[in-house]
Amino acid sequence: MFFLAILLFSYSQMSQQIQKTTANGKEMVSNPKLVLVQGTLNVVMKQNVTLSCLSEPGSPPVRYTLFKHNQQVSASNRSDWSPALFTLTISSASDVGEYKCKAEYNNSSGGKYSNSLNFTLLEPISKPVLSSPTSQAKKGQNVTLSCFSENGSLPITYLFFKGTQNISPQKTMQKREAAVIFLFINSHSDFGTYKCKANNSFPNNTKYSNSFNFTVAEKFKSTRPSIGLTSTLNAEESEDEVIYSEIGKFLSPPAVRQVSSGTGRGHLLTLLAEALFKPLRILIWHHLRAMQPKLQLVK
Repeated sequence: MFFLAILLFSYSQMSQQIQKTTANGKEMVSNPKLVLVQGTLNVVMKQNVTLSCLSEPGSPPVRYTLFKHNQQVSASNRSDWSPALFTLTISSASDVGEYKCKAEYNNSSGGKYSNSLNFTLLEPISKPVLSSPTSQAKKGQNVTLSCFSENGSLPITYLFFKGTQNISPQKTMQKREAAVIFLFINSHSDFGTYKCKANNSFPNNTKYSNSFNFTVAEKFKSTRPSIGLTSTLNAEESEDEVIYSEIGKFLSPPAVRQVSSGTGRGHLLTLLAEALFKPLRILIWHHLRAMQPKLQLVK
């Protein structure tokens, strides 16, 4: 039984060795490793990057082929144990994406593929725009400020300033949306010039926004008519009062006018006369007002 176990183990080891050997006696290539040896995975236009592809163990010569999205980019034959080096220049957005390499013997079928490396193109940000739903505020009011860069690779980091002093922690936006802060107008010093700045992973690409100022909201003013209109109305009212007064002179009973206003009885008679004659006086006043245009034409 023990002898049978040793025999099975030896057979297994021999099978594995056979699987690693090709028909011409060479050891089969293993999955190669694709490594970035120069540059970064976050790239900018005109940037050079270098990739290394190596299969070990393996018996040279080995052919290495670089692929981007399953399309061949370049190939290199290595007759020693050194890796194949591929240098790329990022000249357009189509040059970024997923890369893999393949290791195989010449004139053989099959081959093994490496891990993948994914390049991302960094774009510079555009000048951010600082805005608010309102430009006027008053003491005790809550206001908001929004900072937004329309272009540029994500994420984008924003920082808000009043004058030269930052007024909030930096906000990093993973989506294409504005950074927003809330302010409380507590004193006159809160009215002033505000700005924001934006930056991303693109090197040396910090940009500042336009300036934004909150102004003091005007106090509520009377909604009375304008001066010209008010003057006209006052003139008409004065004219009406004169007409009304003249009517009263003719319609007031002589007996009532002769009564002394200092006595209680006379005061009572005056009130009684006013109550009796007031409707008539108003009626005549309206009649005279309606006749005024006609009288002017006659003149």
